[in-house]
Amino acid sequence: MSAVSIQQMADRVADLLQTRLRLRGTGLADKLRRGGRLLPRAVRKAARALADAATQADNPRLMMQLDLEKVAADYDLCVRHLNGIGARDRGIGVVLDFGARLALIAVAVGGLLLALLYWRGFLGGA
Repeated sequence: MSAVSIQQMADRVADLLQTRLRLRGTGLADKLRRGGRLLPRAVRKAARALADAATQADNPRLMMQLDLEKVAADYDLCVRHLNGIGARDRGIGVVLDFGARLALIAVAVGGLLLALLYWRGFLGGA
């Protein structure tokens, strides 16, 4: 495995991050910095290791220190996860997130309204 192939792996994962998760950035490391929280911990760790390996591959001495099997395993994990994400899954996640936020706001406003009514004497007791 050469430095070019490691860089191609990192570029492929960066392209998948852009198409599947709509992350913008110049390279894999930048895209992970912007939207790494959207990935599970294991995939995020593998993608960071792949980005570090791509950086190390530029230097011939550091390239010799890379564990190429681990780089290939990290790449496979990232690609397997990102290929499983579809536009439909992402859309459902956005809708559910919006619904949960809306429900939280409704509960908070309702609680404040009840507290205000109680404080003003319209609810309870005397």
